[in-house]
Amino acid sequence: MPPVAIRFEPHPGPARPALIMTRLMLAPLIMLPLLSGEAAAQDPPRAFIGATLLPISGPPIAAGVLVVGGGRILAIGPQASTAVPEAAERIDLRGRVVMPGLVDTHSHVGGGCGADSSSPIQADVRILDSINVRDSGFRKARAGGLTTLNIMPGSGHLAGGQTVYVKLRQADTIDDIVYRDAAGNMLSGLKMANGTNSQRNPPFPGTRSKSAALVRQKFIKAGEYRDKLRIAADDPEKRPDRDLEMESLVEVLDGTRVVHHHVHRADDILTVLRLREEFGFEVVLHHASEAWKVADEIARAGVPCSVIVVDSPGGKLEMMDFSLATGAVLERAGVACAIHTDDPVTDSRLFLRTAALAVRAGMSRAKALEAVTLAGARMLRLQDRIGSLDVGKDADLVVLSGDPFSVQTKVLQTFVEGRKVFDREDPEDRLFAVGGYGGSRDQFAEACCTAPAAEASR
Repeated sequence: MPPVAIRFEPHPGPARPALIMTRLMLAPLIMLPLLSGEAAAQDPPRAFIGATLLPISGPPIAAGVLVVGGGRILAIGPQASTAVPEAAERIDLRGRVVMPGLVDTHSHVGGGCGADSSSPIQADVRILDSINVRDSGFRKARAGGLTTLNIMPGSGHLAGGQTVYVKLRQADTIDDIVYRDAAGNMLSGLKMANGTNSQRNPPFPGTRSKSAALVRQKFIKAGEYRDKLRIAADDPEKRPDRDLEMESLVEVLDGTRVVHHHVHRADDILTVLRLREEFGFEVVLHHASEAWKVADEIARAGVPCSVIVVDSPGGKLEMMDFSLATGAVLERAGVACAIHTDDPVTDSRLFLRTAALAVRAGMSRAKALEAVTLAGARMLRLQDRIGSLDVGKDADLVVLSGDPFSVQTKVLQTFVEGRKVFDREDPEDRLFAVGGYGGSRDQFAEACCTAPAAEASR
């Protein structure tokens, strides 16, 4: 029996074993079409009718129609003027709200661990190689309406490794959920960090100044490696020995890999901006607890921020001046702003609640909705595929019981590429939406500066 059956069946009662075996026998029949682009293209159209639609890229549409098919959005508009294909399955969603699938720019679900204690900069490490797609965190994320994640290594290193962008399809392997470009290349960023997290005994830096010096030296070395490759051209005799870390950093220097930079204090933010100016790489500031202090400087640099919004920010001295109003301040300064969970810091199921807290602290409703959808998509360079309900984009969407920012609202259904991946009416899905024994017993998180919780507990 595959381990997935044990992981996904947290409450086996008298009637459950038969159900498990039935699902196991049907699994190959169910999963293959879900993971096949050809099968998705053959899906009949489906029309969601009567809901309030929140396109994000435009104003809300009361009593709207959203038509999807082949994994894409085919049409969107008011019910009175939007044609529904004759062959479409019609789904009555009167009284409901539909918005794009939520985009989390910073998550740690999947139990993955990145760099180890051998050095402070390990840009060659790929978090992809340690993610467990059967981890219950993925089901909890779908229960929260999330459909795209940027899964990160931890922040205990100046460079902790390469992130991975994933779409939360139902999956058997990590390859089933990674985003790829037209050439088939996996899409990912590079996780970097500064501040106190990376300050340890040698070979790690002991001060902020040494941290910046180590990063500068590594980027200089990457530039030299790139120069050697250019000079060698197609001559194998002149090419330097292949270096996976240098390859990753060259991609950063060339602008094909985005740096996702953990940072809290205002002075650390300015250090990141100096490094970015010096080496010309594209960066997203993550957490940015004191961004409200240097919002104008961030705006002048044209750098976006992915902020965390928590109502209990204790645990780190660097967050002493954390403010719920950071999103509002950044909005007023003209800084592009997304919101993330940093799951498990914030449970993925509470993602919309965090955006509601930002609104309470002064962020506009429109920008807060954008912060959990389209703004994050832009930071992952996926805005042409996800983040808004526009014709031609992936049919990733969430059906809500009411207003997204009401604490009484529930995620009722989540769709990825037009396929339902969460339904609150399903007893198993509901378990992962509301908690209970088994809803997350297989999860552990990588701490920023220590061994994974699972190892530390042994």
